[in-house]
Amino acid sequence: MNDLNKNETPDSSTEPVGIILASQSPRRKQLLEWAEVPFKIMVKETDESYPVGLSLDEIAIHIARNKALAIKQDNHFAIPVLSADTIVVLDEKVIGKPKDREDAIAILSGLSGNNHRVITGVVIMHGQQEIAFADTTEVEFHELTKEQIIFYVEKYKPYDKAGAYAIQEWIGVVGIKSVSGDFYNVMGLPVSRVVQELKKMGVI
Repeated sequence: MNDLNKNETPDSSTEPVGIILASQSPRRKQLLEWAEVPFKIMVKETDESYPVGLSLDEIAIHIARNKALAIKQDNHFAIPVLSADTIVVLDEKVIGKPKDREDAIAILSGLSGNNHRVITGVVIMHGQQEIAFADTTEVEFHELTKEQIIFYVEKYKPYDKAGAYAIQEWIGVVGIKSVSGDFYNVMGLPVSRVVQELKKMGVI
């Protein structure tokens, strides 16, 4: 699948375009490829802040909706736009992306030996239609040693990941005790549900 640059329209390509993916996440790209959903990538920088008082599900959906609107309003494409945002929640506190090495180590130290939730908000816009939902997965970590945490942070540099980890990497293989819910949701997209919703909309 090829990325779109800002000046390219989706139908300028000879490849089939089922949707526009409003995300530069390599994990979401990979999941849609595995699902064999034709797509193009188009992203625009958006504000990831959110109003006070939103529920956790609403936070993830709010950020995802802003990503989709930035593409749809800018380009007015007839092609459906899919966006997503993933947050990690520990003790009812939203854990964002780590600011630096020390922050990543601190985040993982907090997740160590504990349960947390991964919530992905998904928004699909197609014409006047919008589907928005949030999917939640419970994840439990084994107790991690400081050495394990430092090794992971220094080797994998998870600075672009909410919660400072990726489940499909080394830390997920050795550090995660249990997962309750959609595994792929933790990677960044509840892809099975997304496919079902796209079918309902007649997109695929």
